[in-house]
Amino acid sequence: MTTRGAGALAGITVLDLSSVGPAARATRLLADYGADVVKVAAPPDRAGQQPPFFGYAGHRGMKKVVLDLREPEGRDAFLALAARSDVVIESFRPGTVERLGVGYEDVREVNPGIVYCSTTGYGRSGPRSRWAGHDLDYLAVGGYLAMSGPGSDGPPLPGATVADAAAGGMHAALAVVAALFRRNGTGEGAFLDVSVTDGVLWLMSLPIDEHLAAGSAPEPGHDVLSGRYACYATYRAGDGRWLAVAAIEPKFFANLCRELGREDLVAGQYDDDAQEEIRHALAVAFATADRDTWVERLAGADTCVAPVLSVAEVAADEPLTASGAFVEARSGPRRFRQVGAVLAGMPALDEPVELPDPSVTDTDDLLVAAGYDPSEVQVLRSRGVVA
Repeated sequence: MTTRGAGALAGITVLDLSSVGPAARATRLLADYGADVVKVAAPPDRAGQQPPFFGYAGHRGMKKVVLDLREPEGRDAFLALAARSDVVIESFRPGTVERLGVGYEDVREVNPGIVYCSTTGYGRSGPRSRWAGHDLDYLAVGGYLAMSGPGSDGPPLPGATVADAAAGGMHAALAVVAALFRRNGTGEGAFLDVSVTDGVLWLMSLPIDEHLAAGSAPEPGHDVLSGRYACYATYRAGDGRWLAVAAIEPKFFANLCRELGREDLVAGQYDDDAQEEIRHALAVAFATADRDTWVERLAGADTCVAPVLSVAEVAADEPLTASGAFVEARSGPRRFRQVGAVLAGMPALDEPVELPDPSVTDTDDLLVAAGYDPSEVQVLRSRGVVA
């Protein structure tokens, strides 16, 4: 198998049994750092749902092999690929890969140095291990939703897949890289049981650790980060758009109050009895001008004020564009921008990235590289085992 580029993980081959969720987020990160990721997909009649545009950024720079793992020949083909790989990552329910014959022990028989990462919502054991779930469920069980504050109809929905991307995907990618680093010294592979909910606990460690150490019961409005004080909140500007104010330190709050002509508010920053008055005063002040006027005046004045940007505004944001956060992509005749590898140490791409045609696979090349004769691949294709 060939590597995609000269990134830090060049030379590492990853077999990815996922299509969406935390495992797919993890392999996106690994691919961005140079790993050669091979998506192992089910035949078209059994393929899972793909979210809109996932095939664009989600599979960028990856290869694809289509195998029916329910068939013994499909399992054997997967194991042949795994024998030449460094990492296997999957996100089936606990017990599924073992039933298919492609679990850790199966792969370790053909490749003792494999790093095998299983990502699940609630872990591979315990009373919740068989629960079906998605991002929102893991945020609920990990305490994230409860601390996000009650809206008019209950805890608000997060605007991003925080559990899948951060609590699960980054967690899994870091665990894989750590296991590969360890293998360099010991030659030993590893089995990694990555629970998305455990990752949410890490995201929630500040309020949870406070509860465990002090017996407190954190909830929205408990402290500065959860809405107790007016200096850390969002405010509507005169044009109906919003500003984020995060002036936690007294010096930043003092700067803000001075710029607003309300230095009388400084002394009450952390006085609980003064919060209603301060919140009202800030709301009245911000309503007197539009959002971008305030940003121009305040953002560079050490006030910890920033605009609340819409998705469209983020995509057009000049500082983000200048930093290389977006790349130009090409899919056949189409050209468009997409989020690039916004990771430390990754250079901006000068040339458009070529996106894979979802109707084309690398099955033949990959299986031949794994030791199959081309005629054997054709027989498997005629039987519907590969595509």
